[in-house]
Amino acid sequence: MKGVLLVNLGSPDGPTAKEVKPYLDEFLMDERVIDVPNWLRNLLVRGIILQTRPKKSAKAYAKIWWEEGSPLVVISERFASKVRQQTAIPVALGMRYGSMSIKNALKELKDKGVSEILLVPLYPHYAMSSYETVVVKTMQEQQANYPEMRITTLPAFYKNPDYIKVLSELILKGLKNFDYDHILFSYHGIPERHIRKSDPTKFHCKIDGSCCQINSVAHNTCYRHQCYDTTELVKAELNLDEEKVSTSFQSRLAGDPWLKPYTDFEFERLAKAGIKKLAVITPAFVSDCLETLEEIAMEGKEQFMEAGGEGYIHIPCLNESDSWVALMAEWINHWHSNETLPV
Repeated sequence: MKGVLLVNLGSPDGPTAKEVKPYLDEFLMDERVIDVPNWLRNLLVRGIILQTRPKKSAKAYAKIWWEEGSPLVVISERFASKVRQQTAIPVALGMRYGSMSIKNALKELKDKGVSEILLVPLYPHYAMSSYETVVVKTMQEQQANYPEMRITTLPAFYKNPDYIKVLSELILKGLKNFDYDHILFSYHGIPERHIRKSDPTKFHCKIDGSCCQINSVAHNTCYRHQCYDTTELVKAELNLDEEKVSTSFQSRLAGDPWLKPYTDFEFERLAKAGIKKLAVITPAFVSDCLETLEEIAMEGKEQFMEAGGEGYIHIPCLNESDSWVALMAEWINHWHSNETLPV
């Protein structure tokens, strides 16, 4: 029997420092998130970061927390529920971090008689700290607890034509009644070294822009290339003015060079360059979360307006939109009937 495992990032159980701390511990102790030797990661995370970060993060979570709970979890649950209504096989939802574990989601499917799973990391792009860690963690749990299960993984779908169409329609809807001067595609940032680590050739990725124009197997795991590719494909789909669109990267941590340009720097640069009305879309996420609702919709707006902007909107993620649900259900149903996957 076939089944589906949807996996998103995860969330603390509540917006308090006490509830945020164990979540951050699990997240930041992931070797694919902070990729340094374990002793150093332990020192950085448990000796330094977790001494102050939970309280700060809890305040941010409190600003965006819904009555029903974490926005990311609530949206993901709504999405999964709608997908179930359009598929004929069991669909479970798990989170890479937090109490809604991948292990529990696998057990849910096992208890329903599922022996073959389609794993769907809810990330359009490949990165070791998002897509890859979901795949690795799922395989570890499967091998440790359900070795008889067979798992097929949905590829990163950042350039799938149907996905691009759904994303473009969402952007068009978000731009309605907003006479923008510029659209900023803000993707979650990652350290530059992650790009080089993910390069199977070990020489292609230079992070200088030129390597993205040269066809290479490295593009299959190059997050930077895939983000810029998404921007270009949407731009072509909507016939957007080249001069009115740009790409940036958000949510960096201090210390190491991360992918540039930095989103927070772009807010100030664009405003000072004469951009008065800015629209921001966050395509690295399929569900609105702390990084979109607080960092972009709230903090980003404040930064842009203080720098001289006059109008600002954050276009919501795909969330549980009917077109996104229908597309996911279509991918699942194709896999169920003939084992084909979008490429």
